[in-house]
Amino acid sequence: SRAGLLLQEKRSSLLHVCFCSVFYLPPQEDTQGPEASLYSKTLATMDSMLQTLVRSAGTLGILELQNILQLLLPFTNFQLAVVQERALARIASLANFITIYPLPQLCPCFAQATVLRHQCSKTHRFTMLGRLVGHLSLCCTCKDKGTCNEAAEALHHLHTFILQQRSRWPWLHDTGQLQLQEGWQMRQPWQLSPTSYASKIFLMFMKYLQPSDQADIIPMAIKSLRAPSACSISMAAYMVDVLVVDPAFQPGQVPNIVWAIYRNLPSIKAVVALNSLDRALLVLLGKHPREVVSSLLQCSPTCTHVAMAMWKVMLSKPQAVEKVLRELLSMLMNQSLRKTSTSTKDNPRILSLAAAGTISKILLQPTFLREVEAIFPQLFLALLFQVSFTTELTLQEVHIFWRKYQQDLLTPIRSAVQSMRLLLCGMGFESQVLAIEAQGGWDALLSTQTHLMGVRIVAKEMTKTPRPLRSTIFCHLAELLSVEDPTWEMIAMVFLVEMLGCTDLNEELNRALEIFPTYLQSQCLGMPSLVLRGILRLTETPDTARKTLVLLPYVMEQLQGADSDASAVALPVLSNMLQLLEGRMPSLTALALADKLQPLFNDESETVRELSIRLFQKAMGLVVGAEKKKMKKEVWDSLLPLLFHLHDQDKRVAKASQEALCSAGRFLKWRQLVQLAETAQAFRISECLLARNRSRAKDYLHQSQPYLQSPQEPLRREAVRFI
Repeated sequence: SRAGLLLQEKRSSLLHVCFCSVFYLPPQEDTQGPEASLYSKTLATMDSMLQTLVRSAGTLGILELQNILQLLLPFTNFQLAVVQERALARIASLANFITIYPLPQLCPCFAQATVLRHQCSKTHRFTMLGRLVGHLSLCCTCKDKGTCNEAAEALHHLHTFILQQRSRWPWLHDTGQLQLQEGWQMRQPWQLSPTSYASKIFLMFMKYLQPSDQADIIPMAIKSLRAPSACSISMAAYMVDVLVVDPAFQPGQVPNIVWAIYRNLPSIKAVVALNSLDRALLVLLGKHPREVVSSLLQCSPTCTHVAMAMWKVMLSKPQAVEKVLRELLSMLMNQSLRKTSTSTKDNPRILSLAAAGTISKILLQPTFLREVEAIFPQLFLALLFQVSFTTELTLQEVHIFWRKYQQDLLTPIRSAVQSMRLLLCGMGFESQVLAIEAQGGWDALLSTQTHLMGVRIVAKEMTKTPRPLRSTIFCHLAELLSVEDPTWEMIAMVFLVEMLGCTDLNEELNRALEIFPTYLQSQCLGMPSLVLRGILRLTETPDTARKTLVLLPYVMEQLQGADSDASAVALPVLSNMLQLLEGRMPSLTALALADKLQPLFNDESETVRELSIRLFQKAMGLVVGAEKKKMKKEVWDSLLPLLFHLHDQDKRVAKASQEALCSAGRFLKWRQLVQLAETAQAFRISECLLARNRSRAKDYLHQSQPYLQSPQEPLRREAVRFI
């Protein structure tokens, strides 16, 4: 045959046309007539051609054989019995042929139920053996005897072929009588039903199929549950039951099975079939919970009625409910991977949205509330993070998720907020839900501009829940924040800082103090000032104030940054901390602060200017002993900036500068300066500075120059006059 010279695609196309033209011919009523004889010769010629194609492929013979079988298998599912029988007869002929003609380079590892530790090329493996056995076993349940007999004959030859291959491995050598010992019969015994007969044959092959081959049969068996024949349905259900129990599935096989159930479930009506799928889902969930949950989310991100039916099956057992909820929780927290693929299959952001929607529907089922309660703190926070994450979705991602269901579904963010409300109500926190509503918290969560305000309102109301729950939430927040993640760190910190107002969480406070140094150094906009507000709250509470002193060095570092917001909070924190220090620490700390405070006198924020000047004044009063001599230099350096800020446009800054100059005069024991400062005689003070110490004229000139660029006209004018 010259068919072997054709390219694979063209050869496959020609073979398909050939099969159609021959198999679809009407059945021959006269089996002895010339037409019947011609048809028999045609089929014999086809068998010869197929065998020649396999032989002519040489070392690729096993690939050619599988290509032919792949083309023949669809005809075995055809509704017309005559088409089925003709296709099965060709398969039987090929199966008989390979028992006679050795296939070069075929590795016999395919005939071992266990995976052998060796590597062989795909071109040397019989990769479709499992699917072939599955199809043929199902065909043994056909009502048409001719079809059933052809399928049994094909399986008989396959069995012989497998035993021949096993004999090539000395340690797996079967006796030549193994077929007889197994009681092989090509014809169905009268005492066995078609299903029992097919089941017996199928089990016989199971011990020769590798786990991957067994797994390949499952999607095909699931599809066969739609068959009109009760025998075929029973056999397919039996195959599913047997196959899902043991195989060690390879990557991708569990999703294929879940997809097969999802696609075929609407067309499956038989009770035996539905029960088989229920058992399969529960078994798969028990062994591969992550793959099953993620696969079903991929099948139906918007949780259609088919998907919900599958979820209900998996949630029908208490131990399964916990697994499903924990996996959904994991998916919710998986937004951090930040992929933006347009495919739900590899986009954790989309799967996270799908998990939120699914949880929302699960929460409507009151029977699951006990299991939900076990993971309530983690689930509550995950949904809150989901709301925040959803505000950042691109229009493209929203379109991906909602493109088919926009007319009857909430927007992603409203769906996430609804899930939070359902969860709180289900756990008995209706009063918190209403209080958040009254303060506009739910609406605030929906907008990026007001989102953090909404988080604060929610957190504030959650501080009114029982202490054990608050403690768990607080500790979980601290645990999440122990690993920096830009996806949720701002939301988690806002919530944590709000919970610092709970005075009965002193024992848990140490966990927050451990993570604060990291976030004080964060580059995230607003994070340092947020943490500082939390610390400020703690310094104002007697029971927690002293614990914050471990953070003193980190808070002092905030004065050296360019963030005025952070400095505005750090200054009152430091002021409170100075009062808590004991022994020589107030003096040493005040001296260390002095150098860091002076650059803030000219900050763009009037709040920072006022607070830094007042803290400098406070520091002067705390320095004693040996540190006092070093402090004098800092005080002398502060005099000219304080003099200029007597003219500050902000009256509070001007007042603070006047009082600080008075304190500086007292510190330096300079009575004239004190008197002039008390009456705010700026011109006289400048003359007094120069007259007291001419050697500092160059230093004063250097200090004056930045004020020439001040945005305040009075300060520029005063600097020019002084120069």
